Amino acid sequence: MAGAMALALANGGTFTLEWTHSVERETWRETWQVTGDDRLQLTGAAVKGSGAGMEPGPGGHFEDGWWVWVPDLPPVPRLTLAASGETPSAWTLCAAKCVELGATSGAPIEVAPCGDESAEQG
Repeated sequence: MAGAMALALANGGTFTLEWTHSVERETWRETWQVTGDDRLQLTGAAVKGSGAGMEPGPGGHFEDGWWVWVPDLPPVPRLTLAASGETPSAWTLCAAKCVELGATSGAPIEVAPCGDESAEQG
């Protein structure tokens, strides 16, 4: 992906992504695991409220003010995060520390395992 900023994550590590839904203005959070085959596995999702496009998945339950569930999706090689600068919040990625991404308009941000040699550096 030409012009993209790339973030590489260590095998076996976990991270969270959190953002504010652009329409409903509710907080959304996902937990990801870097698998041994250089993929990213979504291991949990949570949303602070509900609304259009924000329904909890199957098995969702209410816990500490969040709708929480475990999505049943296959692993992916990478995530591409849009960076329009027009949304109510940046993406917050937390691994060893937290960093805000995409708060201003710019190239997409790619999140990929370290072993994913196809991720462009930018």
